[in-house]
Amino acid sequence: MKYRRWEIVLGVTLVACALAVYGAQVAIFHETRNTFFYLFQDLAFVPVQVLLVTLILNAALVRREREELLKKMNMVIGAFFSQTGTPLVRELSSFDRDTERIRPWVLFRADWSPRQFDEARAQLRAHTYAIATDAGDLAAFKASLIPHRDFLLGLLENPNLLEHESFTELLWAVSHLCDELSYRNDVTSLSTPDATHLAGDIQRAYALLLSEWLAYCKHLKADYPYIFSLVVRTNPFDPNAKVEVG
Repeated sequence: MKYRRWEIVLGVTLVACALAVYGAQVAIFHETRNTFFYLFQDLAFVPVQVLLVTLILNAALVRREREELLKKMNMVIGAFFSQTGTPLVRELSSFDRDTERIRPWVLFRADWSPRQFDEARAQLRAHTYAIATDAGDLAAFKASLIPHRDFLLGLLENPNLLEHESFTELLWAVSHLCDELSYRNDVTSLSTPDATHLAGDIQRAYALLLSEWLAYCKHLKADYPYIFSLVVRTNPFDPNAKVEVG
């Protein structure tokens, strides 16, 4: 590990000051025994100081910093799902030929526990999706997704998301899908290989989106139950969902 010049100068200066003080003490009081006695007393307490500062105090500061970072990340993730993510869940699900398979895992209820959200995410990660470009309206999906490109790129530039690899991967997957669609003038007459390629891009974005969506809903239930209530009442996988209460 390389030290900067000012750090070396500071270290040498502090050590020199300490030696000067000890030297002055011996010169003034002519008592070396007590000087060395208290010096060793101070040195004996150094490991305790290291324990207090580096392990306990530093751990508390790091934990607080991570909590603040997590709060900022959740705010950004909330903005994504509010503006783009939740509608995208509905739109991408139209290309899934077998939504009934995943419905039990994404049809969460108000009484779900954190463990149930985690188990549902595990099921989704192990699931093989049946995505087909002709199962939904690809042209309409392209028209609705392209306007969100700048918003997605703006999120990718947010430094708070550097610690959230899975959500960043989702943003890249959706941005890539957006680019793939934007380069095709006509998505209504795709060749079979091209349709298969786009289906793979849709599946990648869809799988990541559902996993992050459940993680986001788990966070909402714990910290913002009133927002979670709205998400439950507008779940795109619930055929009987209605926003009105009662």
